[in-house]
Amino acid sequence: MSGVSQARADRLTGELASGGPGGSSLDGLLVTNLVNVEYLTGFTGTNGACLLTPERRVFLTDFRYAERAAEIEGWEVEIVSGQWLIGLAGHLEGRVGFEDDRVTVRTANELRDAAERVELVEAGGLVERLRRVKDADEVERVAAAAAMTDQLYELLIERGLSGQTEADVDRWLTRWMREQGAEPSFPPIVASGPNGASPHAEPGSREIGRGELVTIDMGIKLDSYCSDCTRTFATGAEADLDTLSREIYEITLRANEAGLAAVKAGAVGAEVDEVARAVIRDAGYGENFGHGLGHGVGLEIHEAPRLGPSSKDELMAGEVVTVEPGIYVSGATGVRIEDMVLTGENGIARNFSSIPKSLTFVP
Repeated sequence: MSGVSQARADRLTGELASGGPGGSSLDGLLVTNLVNVEYLTGFTGTNGACLLTPERRVFLTDFRYAERAAEIEGWEVEIVSGQWLIGLAGHLEGRVGFEDDRVTVRTANELRDAAERVELVEAGGLVERLRRVKDADEVERVAAAAAMTDQLYELLIERGLSGQTEADVDRWLTRWMREQGAEPSFPPIVASGPNGASPHAEPGSREIGRGELVTIDMGIKLDSYCSDCTRTFATGAEADLDTLSREIYEITLRANEAGLAAVKAGAVGAEVDEVARAVIRDAGYGENFGHGLGHGVGLEIHEAPRLGPSSKDELMAGEVVTVEPGIYVSGATGVRIEDMVLTGENGIARNFSSIPKSLTFVP
């Protein structure tokens, strides 16, 4: 087992003493969420599971992945033949936690039926809590994905936007990512003019004109880790842009900067959200900011912690989070500005998003 994987498995095994309901102890943990399986082992196939106990670390898969499984270091490898759940159940003993937040009720019942002498305990979220704090290897993978995203933004600025459809830009962005051996971490958003009023607008046939705002929200998945960055650009010359667009851009930028200043270990998600939200509300656009301020990023594009009005998540040093306030004026335009940052003890330890945030005019 590599040093990184060893440390992750050790941390998770240490959680068994208090990983059950109400902090009760577990004899083992069955991990079936494939993202969590990858986090622990590096396995990226479509069928696999991990069983951790204080004494054993077992990786289970089917015959399709026998050769690939042999390359996983430090785990006992078991190839399950026949019915998958029955095969898993045969390795369980005692009081075993399972990921009830990712397993359907039917599957949980079938697993209980197959493991008659085993007490299965709801223990979802254990691996996700560990994943919140990134180790050095993860930080560098996130940084590499972010650097590629910034490179793409630079090329986009050089290429220009006016005269193309939103779908044209979307296809170009996605094609470039794949030419570099990466994938989009989510479908890019290209929202121009009045379409910018929709936070999750889908790129369509609208042709981008001069003198309007264009919001680009994109990320790259590289070496399993995601990036996420949003910039809003103006097309044409400065004289082409209307007063409303300028106003909401400057307000959103101030909210972004205020939110970033509030990110630090110990801050609660709702408190950080409120710092940025207050800037927008005090400027008279409170009703035009309807989503949360941000979210964690890692193996998944949306993971814990969450920055939002109801979030009780307390930030920890080493988490990667986004700060992405926005103002959306129906029928007119919209702005979102998003940075992805690494939380430090006393503030931001690293901002992965290097594209300038002052309003940029592109052809």
